[in-house]
Amino acid sequence: MLDKKTLIDWDKRYLWHPFTQMKDWLAEEPIIIERGEGAHLIDTEGNHYIDGIASMWTNVHGHNRKEINDALKAQIDKIAHSTLLGYSNVPAIELAKKLVELTPRGLKKVFYSDNGTTSVEIALKMAFQYWQHKGETERKIFVHLDNAYHGDTIGAMSIGGVDVFRKAYDHLLFETVSVPAPYIYRCPIGDDPQVVREYCLTEMEKALSQHRERVAGIILEPLIQGAGGMIVAPEGFLKGVETLARKYDTLLILDEVMTGFGRTGRMWACEYENVVPDILCTAKGLTAGYLPLAATLTSDEIYNAFLGEYKQLKTLFHGHTFTGNQLGCAVALANIEIFENENLIEKIQPTIEHFEHRLHEFYSLAHVGDVRVCGLAAGVELVRDKTTKEEYPFEEQVGIQICKEAVRRGAILRPLVNTIVLIPPLQISISELDQLLDIVYASIEKITFEPFDE
Repeated sequence: MLDKKTLIDWDKRYLWHPFTQMKDWLAEEPIIIERGEGAHLIDTEGNHYIDGIASMWTNVHGHNRKEINDALKAQIDKIAHSTLLGYSNVPAIELAKKLVELTPRGLKKVFYSDNGTTSVEIALKMAFQYWQHKGETERKIFVHLDNAYHGDTIGAMSIGGVDVFRKAYDHLLFETVSVPAPYIYRCPIGDDPQVVREYCLTEMEKALSQHRERVAGIILEPLIQGAGGMIVAPEGFLKGVETLARKYDTLLILDEVMTGFGRTGRMWACEYENVVPDILCTAKGLTAGYLPLAATLTSDEIYNAFLGEYKQLKTLFHGHTFTGNQLGCAVALANIEIFENENLIEKIQPTIEHFEHRLHEFYSLAHVGDVRVCGLAAGVELVRDKTTKEEYPFEEQVGIQICKEAVRRGAILRPLVNTIVLIPPLQISISELDQLLDIVYASIEKITFEPFDE
């Protein structure tokens, strides 16, 4: 294998990293991951790090899981890929059936793509075109939450609310309606969960009433907004949104890209409040962090609206080269089989309970303002002043400094500005989880006390 110095040189010469200020990157010595074992990532020098973000929120069973490796090897000996445009394949068929069985009732059709963003883009196009076929041609806008993040394509950015991600592209984006997110810690009317819930639902209803004939759908991440700041919704909010969608006869789209496949403690986050969407998007945990694969599931009602004579042009004109890729689908089937064989949702409940208990200890740190947790996903929000909730300035890079300190101590993390994200593999052991949390606690303590306390 090439030596590290050569790899770093080539990286800085040829690679452009996502969501990375490359000027900063060029001034640093990067960690280069070579392999993984269980909950650990291992770099080219043999150093081990706990994977505190499940390799961008995707890893489920740990790295290098034998059953999934075997499924991948078995499939590649048959065929790696053939097109789903005009043809079909065995793993894609089997996985579609399995996903329909796993998801909430009423979701009967599966459309594959490559990643979470594309699954959302497909959902938007399905919803938009559905209303066109139904003759309600003015239904062209979507309602979404402030702080929402649904991906980086033009459609997905249009329904996003994180200004730093979308501001540069404003002129490319289409019209949407944004309503307040249930951000309890920073809600302008107070921090009572029930009050926040009713306030946000009232604002959503105002938007739906005002644009009654124009709304194609409501889209949100159920229970917890991920890249928007790990914002956990108060109990009943999701059900309230579903009720409004039915009242105003619009479509409900749930982005379960991050929240699905056990991340919140259920297979799907919407199960907590018995919510059934018209369209559901899944990716990330779908292949347990192995391969890029996504699925958009919808109802027969929506699917049937696209049926017609060839000349009517009712087809959903959307597709990807690797739609329904055999390798990805085979891996997803192996992933689901582990869920079922190990009764994984029940198995992780003690881990979730321990995670929540340990995270409450973080409130003892002087610069931790809020700790938000849902299943095995959490955000620790840092503030300069707890009393005023004053934020650290963006340019101070406090979150980034904490993550760099965590790396020195043996854990890989990634911040959302001043919020430290914790999303370990679902199958992380209690002892590994404790080690991760100890590292994060110590890293926050060191960075927030030393540079910023006077």
